[in-house]
Amino acid sequence: MSDKELPPWLREQVSRLQQLQQNLQAIMMQKQQLEIETVETDRAIEELKKAGPDDAVYKNAGSVMIKAKKDDVLKEMEEKKELSATRVKVLEKQEGRVKDNLKEVETKINEMIRGGQGGPGPAGTAQRPRAE
Repeated sequence: MSDKELPPWLREQVSRLQQLQQNLQAIMMQKQQLEIETVETDRAIEELKKAGPDDAVYKNAGSVMIKAKKDDVLKEMEEKKELSATRVKVLEKQEGRVKDNLKEVETKINEMIRGGQGGPGPAGTAQRPRAE
């Protein structure tokens, strides 16, 4: 069955399913990037902790590196790590919600297909009419 042969109610749900899949993929990519960033930040913190009090420490400022105080850079890195952890938690919650929505839409599509075209589904809920 091609897209043109699908009933409008099913096309709408398949489109919603595809959008949710794209959202999930984007969330997972963001989460993965943050996790990589966290590992890199952890490594930088470890190296900073190894540096002596008189060792020169530099940090990025755009496309140049500037000399900075070790304690200031360490504090910045710890804050960056904390912010990344918070963002990962937010993304995990979003990921969970999107996965739940995906399951819901998949179930709805399967019920619609089994229940017939546009008629009441197995749960006895009638399809809502489309606005024209």
